[in-house]
Amino acid sequence: MPMTESMPLADVTVIDLTIARAGPTAVRQLADWGANVIRVESPDGGFDSGGRLSPDYLNLHRNKRSLVIDLKKSDGQRVLHRLVQSADVVVENMRTPVKHKLGFDFETLSNINPQIILGSISGFGQDGPYGERGGVDQIAQGMGGMMAITGLAGQGPVRAGVAISDVTAGMQLAIGILTALYERKQTGKGRWVHTSLLESMIGMLDFQAARWTVEGDNPPQAGNDHPTMGPMGMYKAADGFINLAASGGRLWKEFCRELGVDDWIEDPRFVSVAARRDNKAELNRLINEELAKDTAQNWVIRLNDVGVPCGPVNTVAETFSDPQVQHLGMAAPVTHSVAGDIEVIRNATNIEGLSTQIRMPSPLKGQHSREILADFGFSEVEIEDLTENQVIETHSK
Repeated sequence: MPMTESMPLADVTVIDLTIARAGPTAVRQLADWGANVIRVESPDGGFDSGGRLSPDYLNLHRNKRSLVIDLKKSDGQRVLHRLVQSADVVVENMRTPVKHKLGFDFETLSNINPQIILGSISGFGQDGPYGERGGVDQIAQGMGGMMAITGLAGQGPVRAGVAISDVTAGMQLAIGILTALYERKQTGKGRWVHTSLLESMIGMLDFQAARWTVEGDNPPQAGNDHPTMGPMGMYKAADGFINLAASGGRLWKEFCRELGVDDWIEDPRFVSVAARRDNKAELNRLINEELAKDTAQNWVIRLNDVGVPCGPVNTVAETFSDPQVQHLGMAAPVTHSVAGDIEVIRNATNIEGLSTQIRMPSPLKGQHSREILADFGFSEVEIEDLTENQVIETHSK
C-alpha cells in the first residue's frame, strides 16, 4: 500500500462494509486523510451503480483496497471478526436485522474489540416505526422536507439535483467517527456512531426547519429567490443568467447605483428589506429589465467591482473551466490500471500544512485480498484454504 505515515489518519484502520453512496462517502473522507481503508466486498459484486469503471465508482472508492469475503458463510464472518480484533473503525449501512444476523452489531463487535468504533448509516434511524425500512436519497428528500421547498412556486415538489441526503449523511457520519476517535484517546472506549438519511436531510434544512420549529412557519417553494430576503437570487442578463446578492444596507445602495437606478433606494416599494420582500415580484421584473442591457459576464465583473456578490450560472463543464476552480485544483489526477489516466474530485477540506492525497485509484475486485489478509497475520496456508473454500476471492478482475 502507498506510504501514508505523514498523513493525519495513517494509524487508523477502517473496515468498510458499505454499499451505495452514503456509507462510501463517509469512508472516503477517512481514506482521503490517510486511513488504511479495507473495502470488504461480496463475491456477487454487490451494489456498484454503473460498474467499476463508471465515473461514480472511480471517484467514490479511490484510496481504498478491496477484499472479497463471502459474509454469508460462517467462515467469512470469522475472517471479518478476526480483522475487527485489530481494526479501529467499522462502517456499515445494513438494515438492523441483517447486521445482527451477520454479527456486525455494536455489541458483538465491541465484545471482540472494546475499542472498536462502529459507524452506521440507515434510511430512517436504527429503531422506531421505520427503523427496519430501507431508504434511498430521493425518499429521504421527500420525507425530510427538501422536495417541498425546492423548485418554483406552484410547480410541485422537486428533488435536489444531487444526492443530498446521501452525501450529507456520509459527511455527518465521518464527523461523528472522527469525534469518537478523539474521545477514545482519552477514554480508551469504542463508540457506536450512527445517523440516517432522514436525520441528515432534516439537519440540512437548517434555517428552513427552524422557521417551523421556532415560529410555526411552514416554508413554501421559493424558486431561485432567497426565501426571505431580496434581491437575492437568479436573474436574466442579455445573454444568460447570473446570481446576485444585494439584499440590504450598503449592498442594496451600491447595486442600485451600478444599475443606474438610484431612485430605487428611496422608493417606498423597495426602501427596506421588508418592503422589498413584499414587492419581490415587481422588483425582480424591474431588475431583469435593467440587467438585459448588458451581458452576464460584464454584470459579474461590474457588480463584484462595487462589492456586490455576483456570479455566473455555470454548467458542470463551465464550472471546471472556471479559472478559480482550476486554481483550487478540484480535479485531481490518478492513474487506474484499466481506466488509464483520469481525474477525480479532490477532497474539499483544506488544512494548512497538510493535504489529502489521491494515493491510489479505486480497486479492482479482490485486488488486495491476499495482501490485506497477510497484513492481519493470516498465513499463506490459511489464505489458500479460504480461497479453495470460496470464502474469499483473490483474483483481481
